[in-house]
Amino acid sequence: MGNKNKTVSFRVNEDAFETLQEIAEERDLSLSAVFRDYVDMLVAHDGQVAVVPEHEAPDDEPVDEAWPPKVEVPKSFVREHERLELEADHLREQLDEYKQYVTYLRERVDDENDQEVIHLEDLDGAEDEDDEPYQLG
Repeated sequence: MGNKNKTVSFRVNEDAFETLQEIAEERDLSLSAVFRDYVDMLVAHDGQVAVVPEHEAPDDEPVDEAWPPKVEVPKSFVREHERLELEADHLREQLDEYKQYVTYLRERVDDENDQEVIHLEDLDGAEDEDDEPYQLG
């Protein structure tokens, strides 16, 4: 038969779970991938794996340079990324200003709707048939 994947399930307290999620986010992995990596390492080293924070790791053991992975990025890419971040911030500020302006206009319209509207025809009283209509312009 072929090599079938099996599911392992266990419980951890809420604090440990949150810490594991943070580790997964830092490494840009799913929580399952973190456990698969750990299990693969445990099996590869015949169960002789100790998980310790990096600052507590003994200096005499070789450090795995593959983790965390490092990628060199051209400066132009970094500059473009920074420029886009600045532009996004500027656009967010503009959007906030526009939202404030729309709110101001809505409040003005609401205030004007609360005032009494007087039509010019009503000021003259009843219209006489003899009156000629005024034209502007």
